[in-house]
Amino acid sequence: MSRLLYRLGRAAALRPWRFIVVWLVLIGAMAGIAGVAGGTLHDNYTLSGTGSQEARDLLEDRFPALSGADARVVVHAKSGTVDQAALGTASAELRKLPHVSAVDPPQPSKDGATALMTVRYSVPVTDLAPKPTLELLRDATGNLDKAGYQVEFGGQVPENVTAPGGVAEAVGIVAALVILLLAFGSVVAAGLPLAVALAGLGVGVSGITLLALFTNVATTSPTLASMVGLGVGIDYALFILTRHREGLAGGLDVPESVGRAIATAGMSVIFAGFTVLLALCGLVLSRIPSFMTMGFATGLVVAATVLSAVTLLPAVLGLSGRRVLRRRDRAAGATISAESPRVRRWAEHVGRHPWPWLVAALLLMLALAAPMLGMRTWPSDASSEPTSNTVRQSYDLVADAYGPGANGTFLVAADLEKVDASALPGLGQKLSRVDGVVAVAPAQLSPDRTAAVIIVTPEYGPQDEAVTGLVDRIRADVLPPGTEITGLTATYVDLSRVLSERLWPVIGVVVATSFIMLMIVFRSVLAPLKAAAMNLLSIGAAYGVLTAVFQWGWGAELLGLPHSVPVSSFILLLMFAVLFGVSMDYEVFLLSRVREEWLRSGDAHGSVSTGLAATGRVITSAALIMVAVFLGFAMDPGVIIKQMGVGLAAAVALDATIVRLVLVPATMALLGRANWWLPKPLARVLPNIDLHGATPAGDAEREHQPA
Repeated sequence: MSRLLYRLGRAAALRPWRFIVVWLVLIGAMAGIAGVAGGTLHDNYTLSGTGSQEARDLLEDRFPALSGADARVVVHAKSGTVDQAALGTASAELRKLPHVSAVDPPQPSKDGATALMTVRYSVPVTDLAPKPTLELLRDATGNLDKAGYQVEFGGQVPENVTAPGGVAEAVGIVAALVILLLAFGSVVAAGLPLAVALAGLGVGVSGITLLALFTNVATTSPTLASMVGLGVGIDYALFILTRHREGLAGGLDVPESVGRAIATAGMSVIFAGFTVLLALCGLVLSRIPSFMTMGFATGLVVAATVLSAVTLLPAVLGLSGRRVLRRRDRAAGATISAESPRVRRWAEHVGRHPWPWLVAALLLMLALAAPMLGMRTWPSDASSEPTSNTVRQSYDLVADAYGPGANGTFLVAADLEKVDASALPGLGQKLSRVDGVVAVAPAQLSPDRTAAVIIVTPEYGPQDEAVTGLVDRIRADVLPPGTEITGLTATYVDLSRVLSERLWPVIGVVVATSFIMLMIVFRSVLAPLKAAAMNLLSIGAAYGVLTAVFQWGWGAELLGLPHSVPVSSFILLLMFAVLFGVSMDYEVFLLSRVREEWLRSGDAHGSVSTGLAATGRVITSAALIMVAVFLGFAMDPGVIIKQMGVGLAAAVALDATIVRLVLVPATMALLGRANWWLPKPLARVLPNIDLHGATPAGDAEREHQPA
């Protein structure tokens, strides 16, 4: 395959405009088709097999007025009480809105200063355009606003409105450009990785819009895909560009240098990209539609960035000629070495004293991971929003006027074909006696009288830790067969539980398949085993940092949050899939250089220090870029994206420092020649992949195979 990549890279460098025009047409065509025929992003959090989903399905089938989305209109008088006539006028206007099936009678607070109107829709929140729907709510309640009342909006529809993005991406791009400029000292060299990554990102994001034509794609997918795609896209181009600059400085002409760079670093890029795709495919095991499409969408962008790195980049490198070098390096005989003498000395020092450094690094990583043991995962809600947001103000007004539990009422759905209607009053009494329940409304019958709903108000708010136990007690001690509990809070309980249960199968499958792939690539058992263990260690440390920053509140306010919040339930699966793939990127780039030196020299210890020295600068630059991009996304207003940005930045920083500079040289020094041990039966059946563009790799490997 390296020969094919060599010919591809050389051809692109010799005829750059052909490849550039193809990419320009591809970008334009994808954007045009996506703009004209692209689908609409649509969340789908179906939780098959859970009690809350069973109740929701029953309501959708027999009680459509209570099965769809809801919105809350909270009206507050700063002095005096809210006028009932004004509320009646607003209620009549709300009933006229599209998809509104009912508007509950205004519910005044005890002092009359606050009134709550619940707007019920006949369709789920995922079928409503959030911003236009919120604007319609504002228009319908315009008379209350003109009368001087404070009008705030909460519930599913307003909480589904996302703040405008773009700032996070811009911060990441600017930071990446500055780092590249400092690393290369050439505007051309700094701009190329960024331009190539953006080209792949453009094609990939358009592909996400087209994917939405055929399946439900989560609304956060483009942001998550952009975060990962921008980071890995710049890194992939950076690794190839660095190899090309070495070739130019070594006396190669431009086409030859580009061809060799694509044949060597380009091969590593392809396998690194494949590891990311493999990890993202693990999200399929979550069996939650939105998570699956998040993986597919991010995979599309990663695949597009890999394609741009091995096809578009060689073309623009050929067009740029020797301008990718600094002016002083263009002189005849100038040499550029990617090797870092400082990193070499450090690697040799760690190799001479492996045990102290190994123990110290492990203790540090375990200390960072320790907070993970107390992690509480829970979906974010309106209480996590800034105080300036209308959904947060609505949440606070409701909590003050009606109690915190009014922000997360339960719906107990009863199938009257299985439960006698005469038992409903007794069921309501049992519910009211449950510790933690403050109010139970009379049962409401469906139009065909085959289902009933009892609205239960808990004592606790949606994020209170006690709410999980309350839901479990109601299910275990109160509800007879044929009844189930649903509502936003009950759905949160089931969602958190399902995600925790399905995390372990995802981890097992992703780790196992990545191990097999790396064993094939590096023809070793211990090297990929060590890589998997260290990646898990990095991810554990990142989980610990997340817990400390968000749950303990050590950095919540700095990130724009009003107070500490639980780690989002969505984070564990998403972060594992993305981080395992991204961490494997660095492992592939590092081990490929170490193994290249091992096959050349047969020196088990010297190959480690040489490989680290050769990749130290470029991996450090790549890690700095990724950290900058991910921290830029920590400025995103969405809590999930914010937590993803912080977690990914922490993991990459730890992976590029503690893992690559301490744990890798220490463990490889201890293992020695056993790093590349492969049982002879496996050696005979595994394919020999030429990752380095060197034909005699198989012969060299047999020569240096440890006894």
